[in-house]
Amino acid sequence: MTQQLVIPEAGESITEVRIGEWRRREGSPVALDEVLVEIETDKAAMELPAPVSGTLVKILKASGEEASPGDVIALIEPGEATRAQETAQTPAPHDAGEPALAGPSSTRDTHVMPAARRVLAQAGLPSSAAEPTGPGRRLLKEDAVRAVDAAGKGPRPPRADEASPDQEASAETAPEPVPPPPPAGSPAGAGFMRGEETIPMTPLRKAVARNLVRAQQDAALLTTFNEADMSEVISLRRTYGQRFRERHGIKLGFMSFFVKACVDALEVVPAVNSRVAGDKIVRPNYCDIGIAVGGGRGLVVPVLRNAESMSFAQVETSIADFAVRARKNKIEISELAGGTFTITNGGIYGSMLSTPIVNPPQSGILGMHAIQDRPVAVDGKVEVRPMMYLALTYDHRIIDGREAVTFLKRVRDLVERPERIWLKV
Repeated sequence: MTQQLVIPEAGESITEVRIGEWRRREGSPVALDEVLVEIETDKAAMELPAPVSGTLVKILKASGEEASPGDVIALIEPGEATRAQETAQTPAPHDAGEPALAGPSSTRDTHVMPAARRVLAQAGLPSSAAEPTGPGRRLLKEDAVRAVDAAGKGPRPPRADEASPDQEASAETAPEPVPPPPPAGSPAGAGFMRGEETIPMTPLRKAVARNLVRAQQDAALLTTFNEADMSEVISLRRTYGQRFRERHGIKLGFMSFFVKACVDALEVVPAVNSRVAGDKIVRPNYCDIGIAVGGGRGLVVPVLRNAESMSFAQVETSIADFAVRARKNKIEISELAGGTFTITNGGIYGSMLSTPIVNPPQSGILGMHAIQDRPVAVDGKVEVRPMMYLALTYDHRIIDGREAVTFLKRVRDLVERPERIWLKV
């Protein structure tokens, strides 16, 4: 019986999908779990694998066309994969001491998503150790995380192809390199030709635009500012950075300090961790921290689940992984949903100060900025210290100014005296 390739019901509020590049042509043989096409939703890009081995007999939606969850976009006639395809599907050899990537589950109708395969591989678990909960019996990343937690296995430091050991674990990816100046004698603006071009907005860009407008229209947004002396954090990174990398396989960045400081501050001021739901206030008893990451198709905000229970190494490893996969458009939709608070770092682009906009339905977002040496008063003397401006934008409907200032001051105090993060004082 002909098998349909269907756009999955990929998550809450997703209604618009754009078909990307087809990896196979009509009439081509396909193998089970072979990626056939990439689709772009209003939240992220994702890959659709073949549900069966066989022949791609009909493509119903061409590249660039719009579709919706539940739409049939291709037809596959089941059959045996060719030997060449079976060879292509065979995992590449791995380094000694590294666990092989977990392949598809032994249950034929279970499909292991790439992020889930990565999590299981890092813990040395087979895919059969996890129970799939995704659409079409897809084994999602959170399924793998639950299996790893149940087995009591910690994360393995990423391999070189997953995240560079020199990857600075910041909230966003590094900016694109600046092109060289035009040759001497070239007229100013020679790169421009009079005219204009029209570029269709991607589903992701349209979603970002809608969310920003929604935040401005529906919430009573206000921003409060403070500044933090980064001397102690810089000193800790200088003292323990090498040992941290040797033990955990990841560089000790600034983001883990701010994530853990925000978790502490959210526990002290839970209103900032809340959201409006009609005429009620929903107050989660957990901290799912969204990290703004610049990706190949724009800004995405993947979520650190239960950040309150994560170690510094787990935070740094997860954010570095987000950054790498965002550049490759490999962030999964399930990783973008459900955050309770967001952190964004414009400082890596050189931003001195900004007023970030909350990510609905959240009620708060912390903006980090560039660290600059500035003269400050210390014990009655003027000293030059590495200072960072901090900005908290919040929804004034449910967060009072006293609570917002208390939250931001708590973050500042913890960053300036990071030992308080561990001591909980």
